Amino acid sequence: MRIDETKEIIEATKSEISKVIIGQDKVVDMTLITVLSRSHALLEGVPGIAKTLLVRTLGKVMGCDTRRIQFTPDLMPSDILGTNVFNLKTHEFTLFKGPVFTTFLLADEINRAPAKTQSALLQAMQERLVSIDNKTHRLADDFTVFATQNPIEYEGTYPLPEAQKDRFLLKISMDYPEEEEELSLAEKMISGETPEKILESDAISAVFTIDKLPALRESMNAVVVKPELVEYMIKVVRVTRNHPSVLVGAGPRATQAFLLASRVNAVIAGRDFVTPDDIKDLAVPILGHRIILKPEFEIEGLSVPEVIDQILREVAIPR
Repeated sequence: MRIDETKEIIEATKSEISKVIIGQDKVVDMTLITVLSRSHALLEGVPGIAKTLLVRTLGKVMGCDTRRIQFTPDLMPSDILGTNVFNLKTHEFTLFKGPVFTTFLLADEINRAPAKTQSALLQAMQERLVSIDNKTHRLADDFTVFATQNPIEYEGTYPLPEAQKDRFLLKISMDYPEEEEELSLAEKMISGETPEKILESDAISAVFTIDKLPALRESMNAVVVKPELVEYMIKVVRVTRNHPSVLVGAGPRATQAFLLASRVNAVIAGRDFVTPDDIKDLAVPILGHRIILKPEFEIEGLSVPEVIDQILREVAIPR
């Protein structure tokens, strides 16, 4: 598939999503980057910001099966993966598959479940395999996890382990809508055309089927990434490991994330080549959840995005 064809499909996908999701253009771009990079994303935002609705809409527009798990403190790994049940008639064990056997998995409030349950997704996210009773089962090739968490509520939650956070390509922050966007939403509510009703109606149609996803991803290989830009990505990642305010910097997986995501970001912008701006745009979503600040700097009020901004100013941009 040619780049211009991919661009047309992306534009059509965004157009359909905009019928349900008002505003949040940058967030929609980031979710598309996640899917077209064959990766996973962590969605962070206050309740009611349409995180769940966005993933459901994305699944319908892309013609993908979508399932949801509401994470709670009493959720067990078998509730996610599935379990073998003994059939008294056949005297055999039958596998009852869990919600992880899908294409798009919405892991709602993932930080409300204990580490044992959270880690049930580790193998699935990395290898697209799950092990149940010593037997390995293959998931869908396009299996994608969209995990959500509330950034302001920490009581009764379990922070994600660093190994799991590193498996998310991006951490996508969803902010409040603009005043005009919120007014538009209110008008739709008054008229009875709520986003949920629009999503369930015939007004939203699939732009393509799931079997086209491999061809879309393959087209990204035609996007040019100059050697000096690859060096720039590596320098940005390596500086995070030596920055005076950083306790733990980003690992090599962050460089891989830059290489994957920057190509898709370029295509969304209508280009067949990556620019330094693509890397800058993706720096916070890629590095934000991979950096741990030293406690003394956190106490002083320094934030991870501020540190990333400092790093981007320090590293020379290739000309």
